[in-house]
Amino acid sequence: MKAFLLYKDRDFDLQRELPPNEQALTQDLELNTLFNAMALGDKFLFEVAKKAVLSGLNDLDTILYRQNILKDCMNNFSIVRDIYNIAVESIESKKEHWYSIFSKYPSSILYNSVQMLQMSVSLLKKIKNIADENADKFESEGFTAFFAMLNKELDDEFFVSVQNHLRELKFRDGVLISAELGNGNEGTDYILRKPQGKNRSWIKRIFATNPTVYTFYIADRDISGARALSELKDTGINLVANALAQSSDHIDNFITMLRAELAFYVGCLNLHGQLAQMGEPVSFPLPVASSERRHSFNGLYDVCLVLTMKQKIVGNDVNADNKDLVMITGANQGGKSTFLRSIGLAQLMMQCGMFVSAESFCANACEGLFTHYKREEDVNMKSGKLDEELSRMSEIVDNITSNAMLLFNESFAATNEREGSEIAGQIICALLEKGIKVYFVTHLYEFALRFYDNKMGSSHFPRAERQIDGGRTFKLIEAEPLQTSYGDDLYKTIFGTHN
Repeated sequence: MKAFLLYKDRDFDLQRELPPNEQALTQDLELNTLFNAMALGDKFLFEVAKKAVLSGLNDLDTILYRQNILKDCMNNFSIVRDIYNIAVESIESKKEHWYSIFSKYPSSILYNSVQMLQMSVSLLKKIKNIADENADKFESEGFTAFFAMLNKELDDEFFVSVQNHLRELKFRDGVLISAELGNGNEGTDYILRKPQGKNRSWIKRIFATNPTVYTFYIADRDISGARALSELKDTGINLVANALAQSSDHIDNFITMLRAELAFYVGCLNLHGQLAQMGEPVSFPLPVASSERRHSFNGLYDVCLVLTMKQKIVGNDVNADNKDLVMITGANQGGKSTFLRSIGLAQLMMQCGMFVSAESFCANACEGLFTHYKREEDVNMKSGKLDEELSRMSEIVDNITSNAMLLFNESFAATNEREGSEIAGQIICALLEKGIKVYFVTHLYEFALRFYDNKMGSSHFPRAERQIDGGRTFKLIEAEPLQTSYGDDLYKTIFGTHN
């Protein structure tokens, strides 16, 4: 049995390695804020959210497959949580029996496997009942296939058969074993047999002629005899014990994977509930192929800032379709870095199959998302800030490929403007030649003006808006880069004006 709720044809790999730039992405985009909102204090939900968001998809069919499942989850959130809670209950209950897997005695393995299988079958029946009662409320391909699988694999005959087998495997009437004598009269070919007469009517049992049997008894204090008898029993039931343990593991693997795959959607439901309470919109994005250049949206906002401030914030509208370079300039504290972070967060959310924090959103999938943000002074740095920036840039170059996306935030500003502009310009030109989409927040006027004056058709220049009185609207408008970032506005705000 397979859940297939994150992929159409394979399980979700919880052991998959995260991308090499995972630490930088987490720091620069403040991803732990997002993961914490999805987890609500649950460590398992946190790990699944982290693994799913950072292991983005390039396959558009799988992205849309997850989107449709998530829509079903949002429309039937209580049902989905009930199924998830059953899976959690199963795994938590089995922790009490994990010691049995270390047993070397078949009788002990058999006993614990029967107990665990009995509990698992009971929980599977709960899931099956939920499916029977609510399958018609789900429309996605993923849930439709999931419920169809449950209906096929877990029919009434299955549950009756399993219960009968489990009842027999408790061996309340003893164990019937056949064997042959081998070399030295040692027993060989031990086979567990069905109890005689179990399938005969009571009349046939009364009048049937029983075969001749020979019986011996072990004295109460015959420890060696009891041990020998126990070893004979273990030899006879060894294969059955192993088979039952494998069956129990099969069901356990199914429930474990069901929990992991549903955990992603439960995390999305947790996040959606918090955003809805603050009145923030979400939408399901339209992904297109990585070879295209699409990036247009309305009302895009930084979901992590909303979760931190616990209130609505200003969203932005941008149409950067057919653009390879988006260079963001404008006033200090005008929302440039926040906008850049919202770009990265939305891209990750889209490519893992989630909704995004926008009224509408369309973008091409990327062959990897990378960030290059300025870093504060670090006493552990072994070289200057510029050397550190170039070192990080070198690591990105080693891993980035065509059709990836790279977000720069005030990079290469650790030296003078002329040198920083020259370094940034050469790097950007090389990236664009390789077909890499670039978003760049900068205060380097010469650098920004050079690209603006070239009138490159594949470039877009949003600028953080500043009102006449110095107020910030936190909106971006398409405009020419300015030589000033209006740092004096901040000075006046902090220190006031002096006559």
